[in-house]
Amino acid sequence: MTAEVHVDIQLASDSPVLPSEDDLHKWAAAAVGQHRDEAEISLRIVDIEEGAELNQQWRQKEGPTNVLSFPSDLPEELNLPLLGDLVICAPVVEREAQEQDKELQAHWAHMMVHGTLHLLGYDHIEEDEAEAMESLETKILQNLGFPDPYQSEKNGS
Repeated sequence: MTAEVHVDIQLASDSPVLPSEDDLHKWAAAAVGQHRDEAEISLRIVDIEEGAELNQQWRQKEGPTNVLSFPSDLPEELNLPLLGDLVICAPVVEREAQEQDKELQAHWAHMMVHGTLHLLGYDHIEEDEAEAMESLETKILQNLGFPDPYQSEKNGS
């Protein structure tokens, strides 16, 4: 059974190399997988300035980050499919892909899967949580036809 996932995409980036809406939906659905029957995600794709402002406002960290996740805080009894909001900073994703020698499409898929898993309650603060989340990300991405996003870290490069 595949989850029905709706992604509301807000484009606030001038990047000429963004993934298609279909790909963004497919990657989110793969991450939601067997966790839920349906889900709604709001995705805002931003440039450096907005990414830096949001990272400072919500994480008190300077400069932009690749993906910010804002899980829904609705009471369970409402039984609504809203997972939450994602903000992905396109220039950061592009820079990281180049620096890490990764295919841009693969890194975008990783950021979408990673952020969606955060919306589902996964985290990587504690080492055991990080290992579980990274393992799940790798499995999802490999099922989508992408390489292990953590392979270079595992090889020590």
